[in-house]
Amino acid sequence: MVLADTLIQLAYDPGIKPNSGGLPGLPVLKQVMGSVSLFAIIAVVGALVVSAGVWAWGHHSGGHQAEANGKKGVLVSAGCALLLGAANGTVAFFSGLGTQVH
Repeated sequence: MVLADTLIQLAYDPGIKPNSGGLPGLPVLKQVMGSVSLFAIIAVVGALVVSAGVWAWGHHSGGHQAEANGKKGVLVSAGCALLLGAANGTVAFFSGLGTQVH
């Protein structure tokens, strides 16, 4: 009987759903997060430009370490840009996936 009670407690639905109008200041928070995202995208563009320059400089000067670091920087910058661009879709996807768990 104890196992059945434990399973019932684990399966309990508290009934909490996301509420877009529940807290004051939500539009301000959305605007701040949008600004942070834009700042991050601009920083990634700068990192990509610098990394591409290091890659090119290392290639043309025979600096194999600089060339390798430039390549790594370009790949990391591209990955960061991908993650920043896909942030809303990724959160929406996993949030939707989470609502299907019962």
